[in-house]
Amino acid sequence: MWRRSGARALLLLRSSIRRTLPPPPPSPLRALTRAPPPPRPLSRFLSSSPEPLPDAAGGAASAPSDPADAGEDGLASDPTEAGEDNLASLWEEDAGDADDVFAADASPDPADAVVDEVLAARVRAVVESTPEDQIPSALADMVVDFNEPLLAAILVSAAESCSGKKLLLLFKSAGKNNPAAKSLANLEIVVDKIADSDGIDKMDVYLLWDLVKEMGAVPGSVNTQVLNKLLAMFWKLEKSKAALEAFDMFSELGCAPDGDSYYLAIQAAGRKSMVDAAWRVCEGMVGSGCFPDGEKVGDIVTFFCKKKKVKEAHSVYMAAKEKKVQALTSALTFLVSALARNDETINTALELLEEYQGESLKDAGQSYAAVIHGLCKTNNVEDAKKVLTRMVNLGPAPGSAVFNFVITALSKNGEMEDAKGLMRVMENQGICPDIYTYSVIMGGYAKGGMMDEAHALLRDAKKIHPRLSRVTYHTLIRGYCKMEEFEKALECLKEMKEDGMEPNMDEYNKLIQSLCLKALDWRTAENLLKEMEDGGLCLKGTTRSLIAAVKELEMDELQEGIMH
Repeated sequence: MWRRSGARALLLLRSSIRRTLPPPPPSPLRALTRAPPPPRPLSRFLSSSPEPLPDAAGGAASAPSDPADAGEDGLASDPTEAGEDNLASLWEEDAGDADDVFAADASPDPADAVVDEVLAARVRAVVESTPEDQIPSALADMVVDFNEPLLAAILVSAAESCSGKKLLLLFKSAGKNNPAAKSLANLEIVVDKIADSDGIDKMDVYLLWDLVKEMGAVPGSVNTQVLNKLLAMFWKLEKSKAALEAFDMFSELGCAPDGDSYYLAIQAAGRKSMVDAAWRVCEGMVGSGCFPDGEKVGDIVTFFCKKKKVKEAHSVYMAAKEKKVQALTSALTFLVSALARNDETINTALELLEEYQGESLKDAGQSYAAVIHGLCKTNNVEDAKKVLTRMVNLGPAPGSAVFNFVITALSKNGEMEDAKGLMRVMENQGICPDIYTYSVIMGGYAKGGMMDEAHALLRDAKKIHPRLSRVTYHTLIRGYCKMEEFEKALECLKEMKEDGMEPNMDEYNKLIQSLCLKALDWRTAENLLKEMEDGGLCLKGTTRSLIAAVKELEMDELQEGIMH
């Protein structure tokens, strides 16, 4: 308490001394431009009405109003002298605190400066009412002695009603009058105004960029935040080359790019599909280890995936993860899906499935499906089965499409027991096998010549699905023709009609060709031809000729038999 009181007392003394000094003579130039400045207020460390100093008992010490009231302990009768003696003793008691306070108040603080509000209002009115191209000359005619606080006050007050271009011209004019007015804080006011405008003007941004480059010659006049806002404006304007130029000048302007700087430069390059330039910036980001937040890292990963730079996108994801920056799950899903579509990177996609843990597993369905599909496409059925088993046991819950991917791969490989067993797993999971599932397994049975099993599966499918697809019957007809069981093929064709599905050209064409080439049964083929024509279908000329050729061949054989 006494340490603070001593320092406060010394400041009070100092301020009272400063108030007794005569004011400096007014400048003739200033007298022409503005009213006399009011007295300088006390430092921001003091109130305008100092509190009485406490006495030793914690109460307020009052100076005696009469010299006779002075005590018998030898205190001076002059209240001013008494106060000075007491302050001197406090200084001796704790000189350290006073040194700190005087040091803090020794150099003028811009916050302490008094702004001529009348002059500020006059300048603002001129800026508001003057056309943009006439602002420099109008300000020159006013002969204003700008300083940093005065310019700041005008910029702040004019920002609501004036355009960014006007603030920029005001800033430049004030800087010509007094370069010290062109401070970083005042520059930020102008930058914010232009950046936050509803419609960013291209010429304003380029003028601002020229100003920033000019100020950047003086160390500390530009910072990373100002440059980032410029990058953002160039990005919005789709000026990719200008954004990359600004990014490349960070070091020259005495600034170090942060994560947002890299992000903005990459996104700006992406607006014009400058993928190589974007990757150059990205390499710098990875090398520096300076990443933006997880959402923006996800945007970068997604961008490179869309541009077919899947390996590069993966390297960015992993580098950010090493720096404890985790991209959003949506970006991870996009990355896994992109990796899974490429045969060379399917195993990388498989490894990335480990990234889904805990709550994120519920959003991993698309990624798991993409990986399983990719594994099946490359005939890596064993790994596909393992991933599917993991989904069944741990999640995310697989859908019918995921099961069908694996069932299709198993059926093509002739692993029919596994395929049919997987269909039972579907049912246990509460998933009803769809028509595609039945058709795929039936196709596998037909391919292996197991037509009884295939036809039995057709009957099972009818119990669940009242109307099957054309492919289901077509699979059986082709299978029976391959096995040269033409009677069963014709029965299947009849069953197809009874189930309300008219055969198309494929079914008729396959049957007629098989009957002619394998059974030499042109009569049945001719009946099918008539049936087609009655249904409005037209048989291909080659197949029609095939019926005539087989018929002619039989007639020739009969004639030869009669002759012999």
